[in-house]
Amino acid sequence: MLPTHVNLERLVSVVEGLRHRPIQIEAAGALNGGSVCGLWLSTEDVEIILHAVSPSGLHRQQFVLHELGHMVLRHDELVVPADYIEVLFPNLPVGLVSRVLARSSFTDDLEAAAESLADLFAAAIRNSAREPRSFERVFG
Repeated sequence: MLPTHVNLERLVSVVEGLRHRPIQIEAAGALNGGSVCGLWLSTEDVEIILHAVSPSGLHRQQFVLHELGHMVLRHDELVVPADYIEVLFPNLPVGLVSRVLARSSFTDDLEAAAESLADLFAAAIRNSAREPRSFERVFG
């Protein structure tokens, strides 16, 4: 349940509570803004959202909201076999790689679900009487 007045900063705070760790949000020039606009990496200590660089604060906000949608929907809990991970990435923690590989397809139902939730978040922010364009102030 979202609060009556929501902005991006408040939403991030709510998701941090759900995930029990802080969320870092950063622009990443390596993301092209075309096929991959955002990337979420979940570790034991922090959630990291990388988003494509865009001149539009609203676009950047949507990239972040999409990744928050994945967090809320717990898409990192999908299972990738540990033996597969250990062979391909012997120097990385199995849990970290598992969570990243769980989202290897960017055109499936998980992406559609995350984008639908991101749209609901965006509508809640837009309809909030307090700060309809909070991304520029928080992460601009």
